[in-house]
Amino acid sequence: MVKNLKIAKLKFPLMLLTVLLSSLLFFAFESKSVLRNTKLRTDAQMAYIPGGSYYMGASDEQIDNSLMNHKKLVSVSSFWMDKTEITNEQYRRFVGYVADSLKYLNYYLKTTNIPDEDTLKVDWGKVATMNKFIANAKTQKDIEGLLSSRLTEVVLQQPNRLKGHPLQLDPNKMIYSYTFVDLKKAAELSNSNKGLKNEKRLFKIKKEVAIYPDSLVWGRDFSYSENDPLMIMYFSHKSYNDYPVVGVSWKQATAFCHWRTEHSDYYQGRPGKKDLLIDGVYRLPSEAEWEYAARGNSKINAMFPWGAPYARTREGRLMANFKPGRGDYFGGDTKVDGITPVKVKSYTENGFGLYDMAGNVAEWTSTVYDEAGGPSDFNPNYQYDVDDKDELKEKRDPRARKSIRGGSWKDNAYNCQVSTRNFEYQFNAKSYIGFRCVLYTTPKY
Repeated sequence: MVKNLKIAKLKFPLMLLTVLLSSLLFFAFESKSVLRNTKLRTDAQMAYIPGGSYYMGASDEQIDNSLMNHKKLVSVSSFWMDKTEITNEQYRRFVGYVADSLKYLNYYLKTTNIPDEDTLKVDWGKVATMNKFIANAKTQKDIEGLLSSRLTEVVLQQPNRLKGHPLQLDPNKMIYSYTFVDLKKAAELSNSNKGLKNEKRLFKIKKEVAIYPDSLVWGRDFSYSENDPLMIMYFSHKSYNDYPVVGVSWKQATAFCHWRTEHSDYYQGRPGKKDLLIDGVYRLPSEAEWEYAARGNSKINAMFPWGAPYARTREGRLMANFKPGRGDYFGGDTKVDGITPVKVKSYTENGFGLYDMAGNVAEWTSTVYDEAGGPSDFNPNYQYDVDDKDELKEKRDPRARKSIRGGSWKDNAYNCQVSTRNFEYQFNAKSYIGFRCVLYTTPKY
């Protein structure tokens, strides 16, 4: 009797332990399955910026005494932001997509009419075959055959070509065409009782943007400087892969964001793999989002992204790539500092894991530059895209001024402060302005 009781006592804990382990394993696998089904695909090149409230505005006295940067408390929602400025290599993916699409249309469909991105369906398997055939076209007979029957409408013609491959595409033909719905205008013309009375097609906007960067900015911005090598190599040479792209207008940066939203599979190097599409919308950051992210979750009213009022380390090294003095672009350390843009991630990241939020290149935002600042305290942003069909009107319209932030390699330390505001016209491209994207995604479910 006692012996049987001992055996029963021994079996009971073993049975209980077996049941507990089985339950744990079941719930573990079940939870993993749920996570797989509910986990949002995010962008590994981005950092998560949790929403919050902060005092937007000048962290120091405004040296120009312009009184255009009043401090006020605002709140911004959570978002994702590129850890670095968009690089030459990343922007070349955009150029590559447009080039592949153009070649596909001409090579297989024998047309130069570019449909909207919504209707353009590219067979990427055929594109790979086409590019391989073009790359192997070595003889004059093969090249002439392609020029006469397939690609003659998109390649750079002989009078405009100094050297290079005869099948080199014409940069002026690289136009990205896309459509979107003007939701703000639709909201203005609707009301809570009847909703939107007009048809949706009345709010559809079509844009056609020449997307190739303007490499001549290096000569135009600095007329009496020897910048020919930069004009030739900065965007196209692989040695500059990890340098921030410049010579890109606000319109081009906006088009890049739309393309990255619709074709994040191509951006990741896997065209046609729809399971790699990022679930969200890429866009330029608002001025409020940019400043909030630049402050790096700092609990003090710091002037710079690294949370200090000083632009140099104790050893005298620059904390960012900027111009420390008149005529001095190096800052005394030629091994670290550069006279022009340097590689991204050359300097320490801020509290949110973002690099180069001060210096290197200034960055486009989506916000119209208004001296009075934004009227709202909740996700403040004033957006307006000036009609580019009337060039004279576009140049005269003050809403064509877009806020740029962060300062650049040619600016002094004051322009690199997190709160300093500047602007550039949306149709202009400069050798010191680049951009980075933000990503808005839905909450986890």
